[in-house]
Amino acid sequence: MDKYSFLNAAHTAHFADLYEQYQKNPDSVEPSWRAFFQGYDFGSESYGMEGDIVEGVSTQIPEHVQKEFQVVKLIDGYRIRGHLFTKTNPVRDRRKYRPTLEVETFGLSQTDLDTEFNAGETLGVGKQTLREIIRHLEIIYCDSIGVEYMYIRNPLEIQWIQNKLNVNDNQPQFSAEQKRHILKKLNEAVSFESFLHTKYVGQKRFSLEGNESLIPALDTLIENASVHGVKEFVMGMAHRGRLSTLTNIFGKSAEDIFSEFDGKDYEEKVFDGDVKYHLGWTSNRISDHGKEINLNIAPNPSHLETVGAVVEGIVRAKQDDKYSDDPSQVLPIIVHGDAAISGQGLVYELVQMAQLDGYKTNGTIHIVVNNQIGFTTNYLDGRSSTYCTDVGKVTLSPVLHVNSDDAEAVVHAMLFALHFRMKFKRDVFIDLLGYRKYGHNEGDEPRFTQPKLYKAISKHKNPRDIYAEKLLAEGVIDGGYVAQLEKQYKDKLEANLEDSRKTDKTVITPFMENEWVDFQTAIEDKMLQPIDTTYPKDGLAKIAKVISNLPEDKKFIRKIERLVQSRQKMFDEDKLDWSMAEHLAYGTLLEEGFDVRFSGQDVERGTFSHRHAVVKVEDSEEEILLLNQISENQGNFYIYNSLLSEYGVVGFDYGYAMASPKTLVIWEAQFGDFGNGAQIMLDQYISAAEDKWKLQNGLVMLLPHGYEGQGAEHSSARMERYLQLCAKDNMYVMDCTTPANMYHLLRKQMKAEFRKPLIIFTPKSLLRHPLVVSTVDEFANGSFQMTIDDAVVEADDVKTVVFVTGKFYYDLLEQRTELKRDDVALVRVEQLFPLPEKQIKEAIAKYKNADDIVWAQEEPRNMGAYSHMLMHLDEAKTFRAATRRPYGAPAAGSSVRSKKRHQGVIDYVFDKTKNNQR
Repeated sequence: MDKYSFLNAAHTAHFADLYEQYQKNPDSVEPSWRAFFQGYDFGSESYGMEGDIVEGVSTQIPEHVQKEFQVVKLIDGYRIRGHLFTKTNPVRDRRKYRPTLEVETFGLSQTDLDTEFNAGETLGVGKQTLREIIRHLEIIYCDSIGVEYMYIRNPLEIQWIQNKLNVNDNQPQFSAEQKRHILKKLNEAVSFESFLHTKYVGQKRFSLEGNESLIPALDTLIENASVHGVKEFVMGMAHRGRLSTLTNIFGKSAEDIFSEFDGKDYEEKVFDGDVKYHLGWTSNRISDHGKEINLNIAPNPSHLETVGAVVEGIVRAKQDDKYSDDPSQVLPIIVHGDAAISGQGLVYELVQMAQLDGYKTNGTIHIVVNNQIGFTTNYLDGRSSTYCTDVGKVTLSPVLHVNSDDAEAVVHAMLFALHFRMKFKRDVFIDLLGYRKYGHNEGDEPRFTQPKLYKAISKHKNPRDIYAEKLLAEGVIDGGYVAQLEKQYKDKLEANLEDSRKTDKTVITPFMENEWVDFQTAIEDKMLQPIDTTYPKDGLAKIAKVISNLPEDKKFIRKIERLVQSRQKMFDEDKLDWSMAEHLAYGTLLEEGFDVRFSGQDVERGTFSHRHAVVKVEDSEEEILLLNQISENQGNFYIYNSLLSEYGVVGFDYGYAMASPKTLVIWEAQFGDFGNGAQIMLDQYISAAEDKWKLQNGLVMLLPHGYEGQGAEHSSARMERYLQLCAKDNMYVMDCTTPANMYHLLRKQMKAEFRKPLIIFTPKSLLRHPLVVSTVDEFANGSFQMTIDDAVVEADDVKTVVFVTGKFYYDLLEQRTELKRDDVALVRVEQLFPLPEKQIKEAIAKYKNADDIVWAQEEPRNMGAYSHMLMHLDEAKTFRAATRRPYGAPAAGSSVRSKKRHQGVIDYVFDKTKNNQR
């Protein structure tokens, strides 16, 4: 084997096969092998295979052939590991990696440097000396751009990348005019930050200084993408460099930004606003090529990476709505921080969503503004991986590491990323390696934790001045060019500053305002007003027929056939269950021109097998969506089983609802408390976005909830957490008990002229409970009921009034029936927020002979809705509370203990002397 050690295992195992393939069709083998075979004629020798080594007629492969193999291995070495030896770090020495790329590593020697090798063909330079081949490899793979791509499994992508890199040795080739434009954008970035630093001393702005080349890179991306047919851009980024991006890329007036710096109050009284580097922006502009483009930068909280999920959802909504024939016309751009992209698990969730049917957006361009530091944490303490971008390898995405000081290299890398995305519809990552001039914010002292690094940074020139010196040496600009650029730009900023100080209030332009022109804002009073959700019976009958009949020419599992056919039976027998409430709500909305998007874990059939919105053909697993077969001009019904993610998927669906207010967007948790995994989305977006960012959103969250002895993690949807976030008019929280109420609630969500997030605690055991049915007339002519009074008892006979919500009502109803207690009224509170105080007080007044008012819940006292009732209803302070005792866990794991506690609460509802048994 020793004499064949120059061949790696893959080459050895396939050498004969490759040569035979080459003889039949030269174009069918990889370029490196094609070039190799072209340089040597093996026709005179018979090469075969014995074991795993190459055998020929001769006893030893000629030395010059061995050398060619070794040069091929050297070329592959640069392709695989060249990124480790680049000049990409502007302020630190790179870590040392072994083995190196020295020729000796590949079985070559210094005496081979002047020998010519055909392997040069693979670089597009023809037969060249080893010295020249290495020179080209160094320029391509080890200069200001390091490229990782050899792990990609698609040969077409690898060949495309290699061809792209070989052109001009992966070096930028810009005209003098283009170079001056890059300098202009660099100057805007540098001058903007220095202007703010002078005018607003000590104020936080999270400057871009050290990574200013982001601005010409984004400018190039947008301009060139428009030439490739991109019409809309949606970008997400955290605070670092955001103000410069808003002004110099998205066209937000510096005057508005100065008003925000001055801390003026807002024009709107019902709007609390947010810090200036969190606000979103939408604008339209004409590109340099005359293309009209729409630019969006999404609002974001300080929870780094969260906005990425929202951006992907916004993009998908736009693609579904306007560009279904060519989704690539909407381009998502996500700007990360180096510490965040490697430290935040959400990024992994997003990467895994990138190629899934329900979430793909035809490729995202990821840009890392790499400061080499996270707050004060050194990069060596921030990740275990070699690079912060290593998460991109999960989906075999190419990664480019670029020296941020080399503005032309940065722009060149951005063009590569754009071309790859447009060609292959896949993600690509750019690691923009720079530094952070100041501390985490401008008032921080970075030398406390990185004294050596910041000593180097203090002496380092900014990218504009570095680039200007280069252009001056090339004769592209003269000596006074940069000073004139800076003066013109800062004069304009001065004028903007003067204008901003003439206004008293800050005006916030809503994000994606055009998508929301038909909608109004709503305060609490409006949220409590009834909305017409009626729908003709004959229309319901038509929809029921469609969703009850599977194609006759296809074979289905018999149980599924019976289940689908039972829908018609329910309709005919006037007993509609929970699944029919959903199907008929979706069907009627689709008929009225709305779209429906539904995603979450196992939502196609439903976790509890009640929904079956997607039916599989038994022998082929073809998917049948009956709700898309109602009529020719109906809306689109989209439903997707999600990956096992809450944070990423909720963020995505929230973004989708943000961009598409005429789509009913639903996310369902497998079990209600699984929503905990998306808590940041709930806190930062769902409950607060309208106050912070002037953004409405109609996302619906379905959270299965109910105590049925299934343990701590499958009982409570933790409604107390959602209710604690309720304030004034920020969202709806519901706990429905009848199919009709669920039906009208879903329709109400879309028929309203405003949008609010809607949290619904949905049942589990009630999905098939014999009492949980509604009539067709209740669907057709009814409306959503915020409370449901007791229709059985006589008001004058009632001594105890029990207010209850959700599934617990049916447990109490069963007990009342057994006890024959006609003196107990059960009043259901279906809407928990905004709390229908008027109806609750009317119920109390109605039962004037009652001397015992009870709040009953199956949850422990520190959970559920009890504390919410105390906060929002003064009368609740006098209610007798029938609950479990306070517990740390939502429910007991023992079914015996759980049943005992549950029954104890029920007993106490009907007999106040049994309080000890809880």
